[in-house]
Amino acid sequence: MRVTTLFSAVALAVCVAGAAPSLRAQNLGDVSKKEEERRKEVKQPAKVYTNKDLGAPPQNSGSLPADPAKPAAGAAAATPPAAAGDKSKDAPKDVKDQKYWSGRKKELDAKLERDKVLADGMQSRINALTADFAARSDPAQRAGIERDRQRAVAELTGLQKAIKDDQKALADLDEEARKANVPPGWLR
Repeated sequence: MRVTTLFSAVALAVCVAGAAPSLRAQNLGDVSKKEEERRKEVKQPAKVYTNKDLGAPPQNSGSLPADPAKPAAGAAAATPPAAAGDKSKDAPKDVKDQKYWSGRKKELDAKLERDKVLADGMQSRINALTADFAARSDPAQRAGIERDRQRAVAELTGLQKAIKDDQKALADLDEEARKANVPPGWLR
């Protein structure tokens, strides 16, 4: 009984496999003919957009002005040439190139890493002071250890806040870079 079931399953698989290529080719041919007929019926060609149709890309100054009362970068171009010449001396200071962005990112990463290491060290100090407190029986010594432990806990709380601030500063830098169309590779 198993042999006949196996034989019929193999025969069915061979029939299906043999018929499948011819069916696919026939369906592909039908689809091709229908598409050719559809293209003949189209009266007007579709609109093709080019870069000329889109116009010039907007010029980004890197960041938004902090004070809305100050003129934007486009207004600076409308100033007389004599005034523009004075500002050209300041322009190299405001250049935000790859060195600027990667330097800022590295600086913020280093500060975050430093704060994390300090927080880990402070947590180790708290753990050691807690163990030392439990091992002492002299009330005077315990009071001194508890004072040190409370200071360490306060310092750890400050470091944890600094870590959150560092993480927010990194997120703000990423957002600022995104708005300034900075290539992602510059922030590595």
